[in-house]
Parts: sequence; C-alpha cells; structure tokens
Amino acid sequence: QVHVVESGGGLVQPGGSLRLSCAASGFFMQYYAIGWFRQAPGQEREGVSCSSTNGGSTYYSDSVKGRFTMSRDNDKNTVYLQMNSLEAEDTAVYYCAANLMRTSCSSSVNQWEYDYWGQGTQVTVSS
Repeated sequence: QVHVVESGGGLVQPGGSLRLSCAASGFFMQYYAIGWFRQAPGQEREGVSCSSTNGGSTYYSDSVKGRFTMSRDNDKNTVYLQMNSLEAEDTAVYYCAANLMRTSCSSSVNQWEYDYWGQGTQVTVSS
C-alpha cells in the first residue's frame, strides 16, 4: 500500500526554522513528482512547493520563495522541506503528497494533480 507520512512540525518563534520530513512506503519517491501543501485555519489548501524527479525543476509559491527549500534523499525515500525565516503567516497544517502519474510537477503546484496524501503536520509560528 502507498503511504506518505509527514513529521517535524511544531511551535517555533518568528524568524526561526523547521525542517519537515515526508517519508514514503509502497513506492519510491525518486521516480515521482512530490509536492508540499499547507492549509491555515479557515483558508483553502495552497501549494507551497513541488519537486520533479531526476534533478528536474523545483517550484515554490511566491509566499515562500527564498525562505523554503525542498530536497530529496532517495536512499531514505524521504523528501524534506527546510523552512527558514518563518513568519506567523506560515502557521498551517503542512501536507506532503505524491503524484504517481507524473515525474515532473507544474509551476502552479496544483493540489489536484496529486493522488496520495499524508495526514499533515502542524506548524505554528508564534512568539
């Protein structure tokens, strides 16, 4: 069975950093497009970042560009989201998702392209 599981969320002060992890089972992430998304209370889920395979393009939403970095560790079958210079507006539940139909992701980081989702991990940025 295909599963993705996020971890690494928590409470952090503004300006701080967190690294989220997304571990997969049932498939090899290195062969598929992977995305990170977030949903703040009362808001729609939005795309944060996505990564294509084999050194392909990685895209970021304008709101996180320059602060967040997405990376892959194929040996661990895990994808990471390094989040720096966190702001209160980054508070949300963060989700990892896999697109098992494609190797590349689109710059729009469209959630409807992704098939398998984790349960999410809460990130709270507050002093």
